[in-house]
Amino acid sequence: MLEIFDVSYTLLSEKKSEELFTLRKETFKDRLNWAVKCINGMEFDQYDDDNATYLFGVEDNQVICSSRLIETKYPNMITGTFFPYFDKVDIPEGNYIESSRFFVDKARSKTILGNTYPVSTMFFLATVNYSRSKGYDGVYTIVSHPMLTILKRSGWKISVVEQGLSEKQERVYLLFLPVDKESQDVLVRRINNNQEFVESKLREWPLSFEPMTEPVG
Repeated sequence: MLEIFDVSYTLLSEKKSEELFTLRKETFKDRLNWAVKCINGMEFDQYDDDNATYLFGVEDNQVICSSRLIETKYPNMITGTFFPYFDKVDIPEGNYIESSRFFVDKARSKTILGNTYPVSTMFFLATVNYSRSKGYDGVYTIVSHPMLTILKRSGWKISVVEQGLSEKQERVYLLFLPVDKESQDVLVRRINNNQEFVESKLREWPLSFEPMTEPVG
């Protein structure tokens, strides 16, 4: 059963941090060839600090997917690393978070979960549920064009705030991701269109994808 939960940087164990940063290196450096710094086979940066919280999607005690969340009042990639990619970046003051370093380990996902589950959409729902549980008003993030397409396919009513160009001269997008009940409903319906999961569980945090075939206690 895939479970998605949050862990703050200060509570991140050495073992879990090594697993996370190694998977990030494999994703962002090896597969996507981003301009990221890697040390000892791991990718981490100045934003991996006490202000960061991580979402982990775990099955059989193995990390399948993850992202990093930082309140926008703190230094983050939108106002730091990615700032030069845009003509202007205007993040309003308020109770918002920035999401970065999202990935799904495709090999692990296929081996452990098969091709049945829409893991990215499940993680999007987790982001909404986490944000709602903590009282945040929305999420800002910067994505590539392929990720923009994946987000749109999920049905999530995202908004493009700005468009820019990366260091590789590829189109990137600053997005606003709403976390209202309508967003939650859309993602729940997309994931549970075959009534495979216990729906009440899909609106909780932490998030567990409990199959209907298992006893509900």
